[in-house]
Amino acid sequence: MASAWQSVLSVHQRIVDNGDKRTDSWLLVYSPVPVALIFLVYLCVVWAGPRLMKHREPVDLKVALVVYNFAMVGLSGYMCYEFLVTSWLSSYSLLCQPVDYSTSPLPLRMARVCWWFFVSKVIELSDTIFFILRKKNSQLTFLHVYHHCTMIFNWWAGIKYVPGGQSFFIGLVNTFVHTVMYSYYGLAALGPHMQKYLWWKRYLTSLQLVQFLLVLLHSGYNLFTECDYPDSLNLLVFGYCVTLIVLFSNFYCQSYLNKKKQK
Repeated sequence: MASAWQSVLSVHQRIVDNGDKRTDSWLLVYSPVPVALIFLVYLCVVWAGPRLMKHREPVDLKVALVVYNFAMVGLSGYMCYEFLVTSWLSSYSLLCQPVDYSTSPLPLRMARVCWWFFVSKVIELSDTIFFILRKKNSQLTFLHVYHHCTMIFNWWAGIKYVPGGQSFFIGLVNTFVHTVMYSYYGLAALGPHMQKYLWWKRYLTSLQLVQFLLVLLHSGYNLFTECDYPDSLNLLVFGYCVTLIVLFSNFYCQSYLNKKKQK
């Protein structure tokens, strides 16, 4: 038992020692333990939440949802701007961009927006809590939980080891999509009178699928070319995008194509 614990501590030490030293002091970055705890608490909430709400009335969260969703629009828009401007000023390449680990202003600016992007993935776990409190249990799908759980780990690794470089493309595309997505949710939260203006819901899923395809091509290209960026992370992103394309495509078919046939 003591030997196994020593092995765990050794692995943990290697994880924390091999990261980007610039980001070690930033919130939730130094060790994977806080993120792992957040993950476990999240799974407990997903399991216990619907059971605790079973015999309770749904909570009216209209004001909270409007504030939350439009706050996420602001945060996503800010991050999208930072990814775009910082990469432009740094003359980033779309095809191959190594991480600049220096403490110059632009590399640090890129690292900071990557950190904000990671933090935004933690904040977005609130989406699940809102579903549970409103008793929207049909939306607690495997896709929803899987996507939220994996994103916090993926982007913890991103800010720990590669805050910048090729990873900027994922953040840029995703923050643009989330600006649109949270705009939709914010408008929807205003009330039923907004539904006539929200005919474009199905196109959100299409936009997300385009996002995953772009990131798939971006990471896949670098798996077959020489680029000073870890192939292991490109492979992780590539495989992850494959799973998301499969899951979101199934969601699109079930939500829109099959329902259209039934009508």
